[in-house]
Amino acid sequence: MRRTLTVAAAAAALLVSAGPLPVAEAGGAAPVAAGRWGAHEAESFWTPERMASARPLPPGPPGRRAAAPRDAVAPEPPANSLAPWGPWDPGAPVPIAPVAPAPPPPPLRPDEPGEPGEAGEAGEPGVPEEPVRPVDPEPDPDAAPSPSVPPTAPMPKPTPTPVTLPAPAPVRPALPRIPAAGPGVGQDFGGLPVVGRMFLVKGGGSYFCTASVVASPGRNLIISAAHCLTGADTQQVAFVPQYTRAKPRPFGMFPVLRTAAGRSKIWIDQRYRTQGVNRAAALDVAFAQVGPGPKGFRVQDVVGGNRLVTGAGYAHARATLIGHPSTAARPRLCVNRTTKYTSTDSRIPGSFLRIACTGYPGGTSGGPFLLRLDGRTGTGDVVGVIGGWKTGGDRPDVSYSSYFGADIRKLYEKAVAGAKAP
Repeated sequence: MRRTLTVAAAAAALLVSAGPLPVAEAGGAAPVAAGRWGAHEAESFWTPERMASARPLPPGPPGRRAAAPRDAVAPEPPANSLAPWGPWDPGAPVPIAPVAPAPPPPPLRPDEPGEPGEAGEAGEPGVPEEPVRPVDPEPDPDAAPSPSVPPTAPMPKPTPTPVTLPAPAPVRPALPRIPAAGPGVGQDFGGLPVVGRMFLVKGGGSYFCTASVVASPGRNLIISAAHCLTGADTQQVAFVPQYTRAKPRPFGMFPVLRTAAGRSKIWIDQRYRTQGVNRAAALDVAFAQVGPGPKGFRVQDVVGGNRLVTGAGYAHARATLIGHPSTAARPRLCVNRTTKYTSTDSRIPGSFLRIACTGYPGGTSGGPFLLRLDGRTGTGDVVGVIGGWKTGGDRPDVSYSSYFGADIRKLYEKAVAGAKAP
């Protein structure tokens, strides 16, 4: 789609979907020039001007749709069409605006994937390939244990004691207003702290995809599409939560760390690297380890994290799709149902999540598919990222994701093991 770099030569063998997962490599980028790559170096390199000039990764070969032109600044929706999120207060839940009735998005053409009667359409329950398994992060070893109180012993009145407090974490600002659009209608909005732009240099050019924080024991992982991070010339990778042109670094910048050899700490299934974006489209997922922000805090401590869920099936009544489209000044949000699409193209085998949402061109690759988005925390359960079939699709109004099954769970576990906090 909009999101492909260069399609590698197709391998002769079909995608192997069974058996043990080959060892995933950390280091999707070639060695880069020696030197420190921390938050301050990333912010010095990725100035607001350079970020604003960055482009979505180039589209793929001829026949794939390029990024649809967009106005530089999207108009604000009317005030009465928005639902206030309120301050980030863990004691005061703020409901997400309900999806109001609206005309459905343009139907899929008969010659496009998704003809009536296809598996996974409305009314057909999703059939999980494996039991639903949320990936719960291990407890933070730095967290203080909760004291055990005998049920029969009365609690003594605490005596005030002076204590020395550590440096407080950044105060999260009020969550932005979220559009109350109809199903399948994408609207630009102020964004969520947990989702942002991922900037990178490739071939001497400045580009971006969408990425989001995924909960992990080290509190330092992001998730995006693998096709955004492959290539020997991928360098200077950094994540900016809730990027907008008006506020380009509201939480600072979190650099994707490098190994001692100078390679970015990225985990992509080795089959995706060797078989290419088409033959291995079902594995178009990447995890990356980011370092602390400019104030020394881990990214999950600053903005929170979405919980990874695998084996949840394909059909979901309400999924939220967030991405940063092409030249838009703000991210885009859409709510709609997801269905199953099984490719009929032998060159792109596999089954994928599919969602009809308007206005997701280049730049939205890696954007999360979220279930149960919580208006109180601004986080949800991530079950997909824009990518997979034709690196996310060949039309801006229909997006795809690789299915999050056992392979993606194993990849996540490898990333967790390799990204343990020092």
